[in-house]
Amino acid sequence: MRAFTNGLLASLSIGAGYLPIAFSFGLFAIQSGLSSTTTLLIAVAVYAGASQFILIPLLLSGAGMLSAIGTVLLMNARHLFYGAALSGRLGRRHAAIPMPLLAFGLTDEVFAAAMSKLDGVAAEQREKWYLGLQLGAYVAWAIGTILGIALGREFGQMPIFLREALAFILPALFFSLLLEMGVFCWIGTIAVTAATTAVLLCFLPSYHALALGMLAGASFKAIGARP
Repeated sequence: MRAFTNGLLASLSIGAGYLPIAFSFGLFAIQSGLSSTTTLLIAVAVYAGASQFILIPLLLSGAGMLSAIGTVLLMNARHLFYGAALSGRLGRRHAAIPMPLLAFGLTDEVFAAAMSKLDGVAAEQREKWYLGLQLGAYVAWAIGTILGIALGREFGQMPIFLREALAFILPALFFSLLLEMGVFCWIGTIAVTAATTAVLLCFLPSYHALALGMLAGASFKAIGARP
């Protein structure tokens, strides 16, 4: 029980970032014309961050269900690699929790927090700790969505100051997770990623430049980790 509680406490930083992001999703969905029930169902069943924001215009545009589901699955294909990397850290020799339950709560932020902190948790306690971590994040996401739904009909249009503030939350969340993991041990990777992205921005669209910059940073880290 203590390991589960410690996992919940470790999720506080993630939850603090999830609340406003989920709030903006609930607000966006209601103002886009989705019902409260559909909005909440997407939040608790899909639970996929950016994919939820993409799903709304897909649904409203009349895109078929197969098209919408396929798009969401492709956007979240990276979680297959997250799961493979994380499973070796969870001490599955002491498995007591079904793997689908552990997989459902795997998000970018949960993965980052787990990879940076699991080594400090006893092997036989890691699953319970991880369950607490992902449950805390999930509850924060659900609460944020509910708040967005409740207030969504109060705004004719999202105020500019609120829209700009919410846009900063996700980068701030990732930066806070980076601080928790320790900036200096990743300084080389960060520098390579930033420099590569900055150069490529002169020639490529931002999303291509960022993706290639991340690939360059990851390659630099992988090469440096070789014995």
